[in-house]
Amino acid sequence: MAGRIRRMITGITVTIIMTDQTSLLRLLTWLSPAFPVGMFGWSHGLEQTIAQGTVTNGDELIDWISGLVEFGSGWTDAVLLAEAHAAAGDPARLAEVADLAAALAPSAERLAETLGQGAAFLKAVRAWPDAAPALDAAPWPVAVGAACGLAGIPLPDALTATLHAFASNLVSVALRTIPLGQTEGVRVMAAVEPVVLATAVRAARSTLDDLGSIALISDIAAMRHETLQPRLFLS
Repeated sequence: MAGRIRRMITGITVTIIMTDQTSLLRLLTWLSPAFPVGMFGWSHGLEQTIAQGTVTNGDELIDWISGLVEFGSGWTDAVLLAEAHAAAGDPARLAEVADLAAALAPSAERLAETLGQGAAFLKAVRAWPDAAPALDAAPWPVAVGAACGLAGIPLPDALTATLHAFASNLVSVALRTIPLGQTEGVRVMAAVEPVVLATAVRAARSTLDDLGSIALISDIAAMRHETLQPRLFLS
């Protein structure tokens, strides 16, 4: 009997571990730069900011990314992701979140960015039928949040990984445009860890009543980018 209990407990443990590892593996895949959402082609207005001399080095980039994550579009996307995660099994509620997320985009390029990445994510995630949201189109945080909800990926993990991907892409933009060296880019990622983690914790407790952004300089830069020439990025 004791041996049977041990085997049963071991089986349960293995199941739990495999489930956790599956969630981790999916997050790593879905938010990898290799996942075909085209994130590398968008700068979120950072290219304009660099061109006008607002962000010129690693320390300024740390401040820029931290501000966006804590008070700007990073925070807004995190709240929308949390709502989409909760609404993953409710197509009508999910569609409303998608409409709201699109309406909150502050510029034409930001709207194109989030819708383009969201559409690409929804197409690619169909490789996992159990995690494919019932959406024809949606902004990126809504698409990611819904897929994570359907896959049973814990909300805190989804938020942390998504905010990390957001920050990582901005660092990648800076590497190509300031230019910023690889070592300095790693230092930036290390420096923004605390704000990414704290924002993920805060967003996990959020509701739509917590939506709001005060990163106006970033929003204006995203608008001005529409006429920037020459440029490397779509936003």
